[in-house]
Amino acid sequence: MSRPRHVIALRPARLRPADVVRLGGTGLRTRPLRVFLSALGIAIGVAAMVAVVGISSSSRAEVDRRLDKLGTNLLRVAPGQTPDGRKSSLPEEAVPMIGRIGPVQQVAAVGAIEDTAVYRNEHVPVGRTSSVQVAAAGPRLLAAVGGHVETGRWLESATEDYPAVVLGSQAARRLDAYTPGMRLWLGGKWFSLVGVLGPVPLAPEIDSSALVGWRAAQTYLHFDGHPSNIYIRARNNQVTAVRDVLAATANPAGPNEVMISRPSDALAAREATESALTGLLLGLGGVALLVGGVGVGNTMIISVLERRPEIGLRRALGATGGQIRGQFVTESLLLSALGGLGGMVLGTVITAGYAYARGWPTEVPMWSAAAGIAVTLAIGGIAGLYPAVRAGRLAPTEALTGV
Repeated sequence: MSRPRHVIALRPARLRPADVVRLGGTGLRTRPLRVFLSALGIAIGVAAMVAVVGISSSSRAEVDRRLDKLGTNLLRVAPGQTPDGRKSSLPEEAVPMIGRIGPVQQVAAVGAIEDTAVYRNEHVPVGRTSSVQVAAAGPRLLAAVGGHVETGRWLESATEDYPAVVLGSQAARRLDAYTPGMRLWLGGKWFSLVGVLGPVPLAPEIDSSALVGWRAAQTYLHFDGHPSNIYIRARNNQVTAVRDVLAATANPAGPNEVMISRPSDALAAREATESALTGLLLGLGGVALLVGGVGVGNTMIISVLERRPEIGLRRALGATGGQIRGQFVTESLLLSALGGLGGMVLGTVITAGYAYARGWPTEVPMWSAAAGIAVTLAIGGIAGLYPAVRAGRLAPTEALTGV
């Protein structure tokens, strides 16, 4: 009796992952222009997302840098309103009384001088004040508000009693007065310009002011001595405690008539506003990315239609439907990855250029680049899935005959 013959079942060749990637790359290299245009659509969407997040992060880093430099422990006291609706005033003793609060490190004040204007010379018509306010200030003001002198010097003990004036940055620009030693017509008298300040972000009202010494203002400009703004630096861990007692300390007779603010909160609010705008722009970038994904899907569908003979030949040589599907999904993923990487580089360059132009530190979070690539691959996989399934279902005879 003869022994039964064993039937040997032929198995299709198995493709290694490297082989699948190589096949996918070959499909892209044969159509460079179409691949470039499709990848460009993906790149624009990724670049928009990375640039929006990067610019927002760079702006936030600039705000944090400025706050770290200027400090968040600055409090501001100003007069509010009386119960009958009139503007109140702070007592002359408010500054020394606030200085007695234990956690207070620095305290300084400015006093607005009403009905007093500053002009470039005595020939300027009355009323054309260029919106520059005249105020009295003490020698410790700059340290309290984190300001600095751009040109010249600050009001020192040697100049505090004399007709000398220091201009804020905007006041100097409006009066076109930058040179120390020049004279300005102030309150009907000549004052000598001794300095020009740089911008003071935490006290912007100083930027548009002409500042004279406290005692000089009383001597030459009939200043009443009541402060209009008091700036307090407190220990970082005691800012809230100091804020709670400021009103009663500054004006014991009318604590409800005192306004207290923390200037750093304004910068934080601006940051929150920019974050809301960032969310809107991210949505637009997502739409652009979706459009790019549609372009990838369209490219892959056209590729399947054009390469039917190739698909039929591979099926006739033993390639399975799964291998065909893997090839086209891999092409779609490679195409999306190219667009994602290009968009990441483009978005980083845009962020760096914008931050450099604004003088900001450049900061592109790694999560934004990683998220952009991940979303790109997800969209590429979804966009290439239908063309891949369609290619895998083609029978060899159908693909070769083009029916």
